[in-house]
Amino acid sequence: MKRIALSTLSLALLGAAGAAHAQSSVTLYGLIDDSIQYVHNSNLANDNLWQLAAGNLQGSRWGMKGTEDLGGGLKAIFQLESGFNPNNGKMGSYGTGTKLFGRQAYVGVTHDAYGTFTLGRQYDPLVDLVQPLTADNYFGSTFTTPGDVDNNDNSSRTNNAIKYVSPVWSGFQFEGMYALGGVAGATGAGQSWAGAATWSGGPFAVAAGYFRMQNGNTPASRGVTPATPAGTWSQGVTSDATFDGSNINGAYQSAKSIDITSVAGQYVTGPFTFNLRYSFAQYKPDGFSGFASQQKYQVAGAYAGWQVTPAMLLGLGYTYTHGSGDASASYNQVSLGADYNLSKRTDLYLLGAYQKASGHQRDQSTGNIVDAGASVGSYGYGAGSTSQEIVSLGIRHKF
Repeated sequence: MKRIALSTLSLALLGAAGAAHAQSSVTLYGLIDDSIQYVHNSNLANDNLWQLAAGNLQGSRWGMKGTEDLGGGLKAIFQLESGFNPNNGKMGSYGTGTKLFGRQAYVGVTHDAYGTFTLGRQYDPLVDLVQPLTADNYFGSTFTTPGDVDNNDNSSRTNNAIKYVSPVWSGFQFEGMYALGGVAGATGAGQSWAGAATWSGGPFAVAAGYFRMQNGNTPASRGVTPATPAGTWSQGVTSDATFDGSNINGAYQSAKSIDITSVAGQYVTGPFTFNLRYSFAQYKPDGFSGFASQQKYQVAGAYAGWQVTPAMLLGLGYTYTHGSGDASASYNQVSLGADYNLSKRTDLYLLGAYQKASGHQRDQSTGNIVDAGASVGSYGYGAGSTSQEIVSLGIRHKF
């Protein structure tokens, strides 16, 4: 009887272990996006450029994500995501430097009835809820804002972030995020916070949100003398900010704060998708910044997509960006895209864009006001000539 009881107990324990294992999962995933790219007027000398360029539709990445069932509908979750450049093998992507998990790194809990609570390096609520209703969601960097001044292309991620995502109630969902600045003796220095909401019903969807990020590397936040020069956002505490290396907004890296308000709407009918968006970004100086007047950017965009076949998507986008305050300039950009799925995991794409710039902008290297230069999307090439064109023929594979 003892042997039978022990055997029965052993089988029960093994079964329980198997059940616990079945309720937990870890997934390894990633994608590689690369292209042959031509850039007309690629730098201040207006040279043309042929190159391999990665991350046009999406940034190349690999990552791990997992869940564990804690019972009662509650689950523990985590995600670690690293960017890389397939053309040289280097780790990291825009704004992440060489961080191992620069794209995302968070842990938290989720419940179907109460929502999701996470801690770590994360996307802000505007990226989660507003960006999916814009052209960038379909065709990436070639269709986004010049200089990514409004973070439409996900240039910024946020460290030290506490984020809550609500469940979906009758098509409505909201998110809130607060990022701790981590500056000793100055709780608010370097902090970031954001909120956004979305609603979808039938063919319609709308979303809006607000994001405020503060520079944690200003002299005031560091508690040093006014003679100390202003620090750049690359050394900030929480947000990566939205600088892509171009002259469009590169001169404002010493801003005290950046405020972004964004709204978007989408309508889907049959094979056609239409969306409109508007954003307002404010780069605000303090007494230690390298510019004196607030720089503001208003962005209006429109997109039309046609799902020609289940495998073929065509897209047309227009983006108008106007800068004012410290410097006044306008950027008109037209983008075209075609994406063809060879399988569920592999697709080919052809992208093209033309941008025309007018007015004046502040030069990043000299600090002087100069003639505005075109710089398509969030690539950050050149900004020398008043016009620029980019064409990319690429492949994306997901695994």
